[in-house]
Amino acid sequence: MKIATAAYPLDWFDNWAQYEDKLSAWVAEAATQGADLLVFPEYGAMELSTLAGEEVAADLQRSITTVSERMEQAAALHQTLAAEHNVYILGASAPVHAGYDLPVNRAEFYSPCGKRDHQDKQIMTMFERDPWKIGAGGPLKIFDTALGKIGVLICYDSEFPLLGRALAEADILLMPSCTEALAGYWRVRIGAMSRALETQCVTVQSSVVGAAPWTTSVDINVGTGGIFGPPDTGFPATGVLAEGELNQPGWTYAEVDVKTIADVRADGVVRNRSHWPEQEQRIKTSRIRLKR
Repeated sequence: MKIATAAYPLDWFDNWAQYEDKLSAWVAEAATQGADLLVFPEYGAMELSTLAGEEVAADLQRSITTVSERMEQAAALHQTLAAEHNVYILGASAPVHAGYDLPVNRAEFYSPCGKRDHQDKQIMTMFERDPWKIGAGGPLKIFDTALGKIGVLICYDSEFPLLGRALAEADILLMPSCTEALAGYWRVRIGAMSRALETQCVTVQSSVVGAAPWTTSVDINVGTGGIFGPPDTGFPATGVLAEGELNQPGWTYAEVDVKTIADVRADGVVRNRSHWPEQEQRIKTSRIRLKR
């Protein structure tokens, strides 16, 4: 398969048609390049708050509500584009009022046959806890697709090994991110590369990039797209299948063969995924010695 991962800038829209045009152009570009799986970033849907005007877009809680109200309309557009171009799409995540005590950070996953499902973020960053007031949603899932088994770890979730381990059956882990500083981008990237090593799978990072001065929530964004694997048999020695140029909008592409993932898990130089349980026994027998 061919994977396309986005370095995605946020834009101002005066009407819905402008958003339709933008998303349609992005999807068409990746599809024209032969992509089968398209990955948009965390909180990329915050640009939909501009449809309610400057006052709402600049107000954190009102922008969350207005974006949430637009997500079914956005889902219909994504479903149409996925079917039209015969691609799978992980849509940009959004804060959604979904029946929990707090809004959740949700990324929708669309198939070319018209089906959709979603993945909610598991662990909130400090700014999501306060002032955003975003909470954890539903559990982790694995989507069984014609491309292979796909999981999603949204941004901060990628930095937690046990969440990655919970998705150990996945061939591909998608990691949409939104980071305001270079350090944040690298935290997610290091998480993505670490999960690829531990689970011996392919990980895909997407990023919001550039400035969005009309908002107080995602006004500064640093990052790029990247596709990673274990630095082992069948993969690059660096573990980097593809990486974009920092802060430059556009798609980053890589060819991925699911058979290569199965092969490295079975016959790699190291076997992190299958040897993972050995940690538990070693930890049980460990002793901490303190020097006086």
